[in-house]
Amino acid sequence: MSFPDLGAFLASLRRAQDVVTIDVPVDPHLEVAEIHRRVIAAGGPALVFRRVTGADFPLVTNLFGTRRRAELAFGPRPLAFITRLASLAQTLLPPTPRKLWQARDIGRDLLSIGLKRRSRGSVSEVMSDQVRLDRLPALTTWPDDGGPFITLPLVYTEHPDGHGHNLGIYRLQVHDRQSTGMHWQIGKGGGFHYKVAESRNQPLPVTVFLGGPPALTLAAVAPLPENVPELMLASLIAGTRLPVVEGHGPHPLVAGAEFALIGEVAPHVRRREGPFGDHYGYYSLQHDYPVFTVRRVAHRRDAIFPATVVGKPRQEDFFIGDLLQELLAPLFPLVMPSVERLWSYGETGYHALAGAVVKQRYHREAMVSAFRLLGEGQLSLTKFLLVTDQSVELRDFRATLEHVLARTHPETDLYVFANLSMDTLDYTGPAVNEGSKGVWLGLGDPVRELPRAFIASTLPRDISEVRVFCRGCLVVTAPPYADEPDVAQRIATHPAFADWPLVVVSDDAARATRSATNFLWTTFTRFEPAADLFAAGSRLVRHHIAYQAPVLIDARMKPWYPRELSCRDDVAQTVSRRWREYFPDQLVEMGDSERGHLD
Repeated sequence: MSFPDLGAFLASLRRAQDVVTIDVPVDPHLEVAEIHRRVIAAGGPALVFRRVTGADFPLVTNLFGTRRRAELAFGPRPLAFITRLASLAQTLLPPTPRKLWQARDIGRDLLSIGLKRRSRGSVSEVMSDQVRLDRLPALTTWPDDGGPFITLPLVYTEHPDGHGHNLGIYRLQVHDRQSTGMHWQIGKGGGFHYKVAESRNQPLPVTVFLGGPPALTLAAVAPLPENVPELMLASLIAGTRLPVVEGHGPHPLVAGAEFALIGEVAPHVRRREGPFGDHYGYYSLQHDYPVFTVRRVAHRRDAIFPATVVGKPRQEDFFIGDLLQELLAPLFPLVMPSVERLWSYGETGYHALAGAVVKQRYHREAMVSAFRLLGEGQLSLTKFLLVTDQSVELRDFRATLEHVLARTHPETDLYVFANLSMDTLDYTGPAVNEGSKGVWLGLGDPVRELPRAFIASTLPRDISEVRVFCRGCLVVTAPPYADEPDVAQRIATHPAFADWPLVVVSDDAARATRSATNFLWTTFTRFEPAADLFAAGSRLVRHHIAYQAPVLIDARMKPWYPRELSCRDDVAQTVSRRWREYFPDQLVEMGDSERGHLD
């Protein structure tokens, strides 16, 4: 099923009793976000807030916060189409009349992709030059946030020279009645457009859509190559031409959107943005970003404002991210023939860790695949990459890690590349946007039997807790980094750990080993390869650092890291006390937002 707009999707959720309306007043400052987090922690319904304090519009959150709702929003058609397309790419050549006739279904689908231009649409029912962003139900989601943020904006820009458009989700901090921040991180298409315009001292026209067909949201988060049009992908996902309305600004307006904010980003203007509680589970800090000035607002008469809340895994973005990976999986063997499978781990914020199964048809071909992955679009932000040439279920992280550890030769198979760019939201590096990458190969047949249980007569000084995460991997609790920053090397050389290929130093080994989600989050969001990777020994061989096992990752919180996200006590108490007010007629389970899907 394809939904033409947000209203149609909500109607479907109502028929399935998978959306709940809250009719009592709620505060967009912290309270709404904590309600949302408790509902998503329990796998609960989408939420419509009818009476948001200080706002002129109702609010909807948690639209895609379960696997079922995410699949319903985008439907089975995109995966079936891409799978069929990938299959044809392998069987259609050389073309014959019979093969072309058998592929006529793809031809029909491709002919239905595009834009359908109209003079009117729902989004243009109300047009106003009296911009009041402060009357939108934008959320402040965490205590130290710099203000309210628009968290599901679909930001549309066009290249100043006509080289295509970009549609991406870039958070917008509401600065005042008429302006927001524009959080263009490195490697983002909209930011590239702005750089061209700014180099010419020109403003960049920007249109921000809120709501609309769910296909539009999926297209906006898809890691498409630069200048591949996201609106065409949205049309493909929806299975029909995307209706747009012309004549109300520099860009066509998506007819089914709830809102369109029309304006520009001026050159050479910056304003402090942040902090913001981000999807890594920590705050991103204050930095200078461009400013979006809104000149005109278009909206439906009955507009509903969509929002999301991010934080420690798993939140709503996790379900969209995993679904998107499954959707694009059939394309990898086409665009990267040596890459058989790829999986990025949402528990680490996606960019912090990925695993790949590749072909090894000649010596070290696996590194060709690794370099290709680390040089491809959004994948270039990957911080650590596990690579194997043998079949393993990448989504099972314990199995994947054991698979690599059983096959690796750390002396030749572990690579660290320093002085590179890094995801803007990852603060483990020496400065924002700066850091390093690691690649760890585990190729061929197993070369060792991995230990299963830890037994030692002595432990290093001040190390009292050692836990097994999986075969071959230990996690140890060490003193805080501020008390002993160099403890990692002392642990790595201790004979108690000599038989273990990998040791992770943690602030809390019990917490880190409680689940795969815990391990992924507490490990890979808290270390930088060039700064926090150690070994029992190392030597320089042909300008390559040869590591002697065990390899050790120092995943303790460092004093300069942003704080872990946590709800304010008084807000948590308010939400607990008012829970029956929010849901007087429905039995909506109250999950544990502090733990979420951790622990």
